[in-house]
This record gives sequence, C-alpha cells and structure tokens, in this order.
Amino acid sequence: MAEPAVLRVRHCGAQIFCRRPPQLCPACGLPLRGAGLAAAPLRLPSPFRHGHRQPYAFLLRPTTGTFLGGYDGKSDLHVGITNSNGVVYNYSQDGIQRAETGWEQCISIPLVQPDMFGMLQQWDKLLEEFSEGEAWLPHRYEEGDHNCYTYALAFINSVLTAQGKQQLSKSEFTEKFVIPQTKRASKYITLHQELTAKDFYIVPLPDPLKEC
Repeated sequence: MAEPAVLRVRHCGAQIFCRRPPQLCPACGLPLRGAGLAAAPLRLPSPFRHGHRQPYAFLLRPTTGTFLGGYDGKSDLHVGITNSNGVVYNYSQDGIQRAETGWEQCISIPLVQPDMFGMLQQWDKLLEEFSEGEAWLPHRYEEGDHNCYTYALAFINSVLTAQGKQQLSKSEFTEKFVIPQTKRASKYITLHQELTAKDFYIVPLPDPLKEC
C-alpha cells in the first residue's frame, strides 16, 4: 500500500501541511493560485524505506506494527542488517532470523558505499558467518543486554575491525547515525497523525527579526 503524501505550502507567514493542495489558504482565506513559488505545494520526502530494497543497510522498525500504523513513539523498536538481496538478518529470542518480508516500512541507514567493491563482494559471506556464531543462539538472548541492537552493532564493529578501523560504542553509533534519522521520522509521524485527524496542519514560520 502506497504511503499517503504529505504536502507543504508556505503562505501568509505559515507552513501549511496537507494531503491535497487547497484553493484558498486555510490560515488567511486568500487564493493560493498566483501567490508565488513559495505557495506551490511541495511533497515532503518520506523518511521511511522499503527495507527489502535497501541492501547493505542497518534497518530500524517498530517491533509490532508500523511507524505510520499507530506507532506511539514509545514502543520497542527492532533492528536488523540486510544482505545484498535485502534479506534482513535480525536477532530475537528465537535466535537469528533471515526475513524476506515484514520490513517494508523502515528507517534505513546505508552501511557500505558504492565504491567499496571489496566489501560489497564479501558482505553476504561475512554476515552469514557472523550470524552463525554461538553468541546469537536463542538461549543467549537477553532483552536488556544481548539483543537485536547488540547483534547489529557487533556485526558492524566486526566489519570495521576487518577494515582496520576503530570500533563504535553503542552511544557513538546511536548519536551519529540513528538519532538524526529518528528525529526526522518523529516529525514526519507527527504530521501524518495530524493529517489523519484533520485536513490541514498549520505551523507559524519563525520571525526572522527574532532570530537576529
């Protein structure tokens, strides 16, 4: 199912978010046609990706449901790593799972650059061999200390070590790569929820004089 579009229009000192571009500005009532380029509707890019179409990536999704399907911002999240074909390797109380479905709406963080030819060729083998380690057997799973995030970060660090690079702590990886994406996603989810309840969501633009 296609994700509904979120459009933004700027007019009369406000940002107007909507699903369909209005004829009249809902803030001031004046016609938007002929109001200039700023009043032209702009579709906001979605922060979510079809995870099975994102190879060599770190994926993040709600443990149950979807980001735009009732996620409250507090429920648990689940993470995984994709191979070259978009199969999502993830760790749970059932051990390592190799999912070919279920990750259709995710936050995706690419892990391999297109010019890293050696790593692209080795990725699937490294991921499979790493996932077969005893550390990821079902009985080793602990929700707080040995979980899906532990697994994904441990694999990323094993790749960094193989490349002669410094490993990342959980806080470093989260702050540098995950938080910027989740902040953007959070704003988009808020817009989506507002527009599910009403036709328009109006946010005043900052006053440039106050920013000086």
